[in-house]
This record gives sequence, structure tokens and C-alpha cells, in this order.
Amino acid sequence: MSRLFGTDGVRGLANGELTADLAVGLGEAAARLIGGGPREDGGKPRAIIGRDTRISGEFLDHALAAGLASSGMDVVRIGVVTTPTVAHLTASEDDVDLGVMISASHNPMADNGIKFFARGGFKLADAVEDQIQALLGQSWDRPTGAGVGEVDYDDDWAEKSYVEHLVESVGTSLAGVRIAVDCANGGASALGPEALREAGADVVVINASPDGRNINDKSGSTHPEQLQAVAVASGADFGVAYDGDADRCLAVDRHGVLVDGDRIMGSLAVFMRDAGQLDHDTLVVTVMSNLGLLHAMRDAGIHTVQTSVGDRYVLEAMLEGGFALGGEQSGHVIARHHATTGDGILTSLLLARMVKETGRDLADLVGFVDRLPQTLINVSGVDKTRVNTDEVLLSAVADAEISLGDSGRVLLRSSGTEPLVRVMVEAATQDEADRVAAGLADTVKERLTL
Repeated sequence: MSRLFGTDGVRGLANGELTADLAVGLGEAAARLIGGGPREDGGKPRAIIGRDTRISGEFLDHALAAGLASSGMDVVRIGVVTTPTVAHLTASEDDVDLGVMISASHNPMADNGIKFFARGGFKLADAVEDQIQALLGQSWDRPTGAGVGEVDYDDDWAEKSYVEHLVESVGTSLAGVRIAVDCANGGASALGPEALREAGADVVVINASPDGRNINDKSGSTHPEQLQAVAVASGADFGVAYDGDADRCLAVDRHGVLVDGDRIMGSLAVFMRDAGQLDHDTLVVTVMSNLGLLHAMRDAGIHTVQTSVGDRYVLEAMLEGGFALGGEQSGHVIARHHATTGDGILTSLLLARMVKETGRDLADLVGFVDRLPQTLINVSGVDKTRVNTDEVLLSAVADAEISLGDSGRVLLRSSGTEPLVRVMVEAATQDEADRVAAGLADTVKERLTL
């Protein structure tokens, strides 16, 4: 069997690749591996399950609960929440041993996914995910009688705990700040506006009426056009757009200009550095962050550490180095002293605090991060396993890097799920980026075609 787990859990077409049977099996395997039998106090290990607003989340929620409980874990279903809610509760509650989030993030409604969080609120390491997959379908002695777990439902507790945590994290009143919020008809539809208002902000809300089918539909971080118009029309100081499970956030300034994750991270890094809150004066980013961000951080005297794509790899580097801030160009921003995963609502609060405390427009605060022109070409139908070994391709990449010099870069990445190689080039001009990327894409196709 090929690897089930991708960059962010198990994901696929709901009731296609991701079935109720698979969800039951994953629940059983996770309980066996992470639950570990009765606790020291004699009680059963405990899991929580949250989901976004997709209609398929309902049957997957019940299926996971069945798998976990049948394997001896008590389960609390907490209903529609965000991924960071599950991470926070798994980290902050002493009696939660496993967190599960059902979401396909920014994917279309028909998809869904399953993410696991271990005690402490951390996503599982690759090796642990592989162990869960290895347990699927294996025979074992199932608990019976009083040994099986109980299933409960309590969404009020989860919402209250998470919102209180967010308001405490921002640490200041946001009175006087107006924020336009696009909830993507997803998990943040209630939680996002509530947390921002509890912190004192004036909130203008769009796309917060989920019906199970409209998540991410022409809304949220993948479709910010409506937010751009609303931010300008409402006179907002800035706007934010979440994805379906609100672990990411993109912003727009008062003029409706999009602010991506790189610019969000860059501005927050400088603000935190000036406040003495940026540990080791270092920002952690992935290899997909624009070279313009790296140059801006260098010029600001801030170090950068680069990781593989995925916010869990960002967090691993942050924990290893003791760094406070990191994230991805896509809008996953991790403020380590407050969260263990990307958190769109928290990012919104931190942006609002920065705008209020500096008295400056968001456009001004992010303006020092110049984005270099970038071209991304996906080359399909190729042997991605040879992308780092084919000598002709490696020579072409080296020649391209020499021609670009310090004003550009080349990145070739293999897809985790498809026979596909992504060719990304950044350069001083868009024409140069297009030309170099097209040439490398041709070489990839010529050398690696299956």
C-alpha cells in the first residue's frame, strides 16, 4: 500500500478514497498506538474530535468516534471548530491524549481529511503516521464489556476555552480597529468573529453561513476577491480571509491589496523584534517563501531558517532552535508561545494588535517586503524520484542558478501524491522568471517522462 498520510494528514475524496471504513480503521489504529491502554489513574485514555463544516464531516466524525471508542478510548465530539482549536485543547487539557480534526483545509467541499494531534498539541511525526498505517487491518484482541470507550458531545466547552485563549494571547484591547473577515463558510464562521469581537475589534463578516456544501466556494483565502471589495467598501483598517479549517490566514490592506503569508510574517517579525519578543531574532520559513522576504529579513537584521513545506516542519525547526515565529507563504503562521500549529484567527489578532499599537496602516507595515517575480510550472507524468539524481537536469539547474545570481533562485519539488515535479523560479523580472522556468520544465519533461 502506498503512503496514506500526506503533508497534512490523510486527505482525499470523501466516500471515495476517504471512506467511513477507513475512518474507523484509522481511529482504531491511532487508539492502539497513542491511547496505550488504561491511564495510571485507572481511567481510559481520552480523545477529542472536531470537524469543519463539510457535510461529509458528519459521517466521518461518527466513524472515527466508533473506531476510537471500540479500541478503548473515551471520546468527546466537539462539533464544528477550527484545526487550531483541536491543537489548543490537546495541548492545554491534561486529560486529552489524542486530538483529531476532520478537514480538507482549503480543498473543495467534496474532499475531506483527517489530522491527528498527540498530547501537547503537536501533529504526528512521519514515523508515527507510518506506524498507524501499518496497524490498519491487523487482527488484535479488542476490548469488550466495560473496556470499550464512551462517546460524548460537548461543543460549548471547546468554544469557550479556545476563545478565552485567543483573547488572552493578544493581550490588549483592539477597540477602534475595524476588521473585515471572510470565514470561507468554514470552521471559523462562528469562532473567528466571536474571538475578534471579544478582543474589542469592530468586525465586518462575510461568508459565515455554512450549509455543509459552500465551504471555500468562491470565498476565503483561495478566493479573496470578495474580501478585497468589502474591506474597501466598509472602511476597514484591513481584512482577513481564512481557509476551511482556519489554520491559515491571508490579509488585505485598507485599499484591498492582497497581503500574503510572507508579508504577514515579515511585518510581525519586525514588530516582535522591536518589542523584544522575537526569540534569537529569527524567523522560520519554508523553501517556498519568496526570496524577497529573505532579502527583507536580512536587511532588517533578522535571521531566517528554511524548512520543507508543511507547518509541522516549521514547528519542528522552531522547537529545535527555540524560535518564536514561523510559517508559510500560504498563510500558515505559527506564534509558538501561543500555538502549536498555524492559526488564522490568532494571526488576525496579532495583525490587529500591530496595527493598533503602531498606529500605522497595514500597507505601510508590510511595504518593506518586496516580492520577487515568481513562476511555478507543474510538470506531470514524470518520474519524480529522479529529480535529484538526473545529471543533465542537475546541470541545467546549476546553470540557471548561476545566471540568476543573487537576484533569483530555482526550486524543484516532487509532489507527495502525484507523478509530478513542480518547477519554481524567482528572478529580477517576470520575463526572466518565465523564461528560466519554461526551459527547466522542458528539461524535466525530456529527462524524466515516464
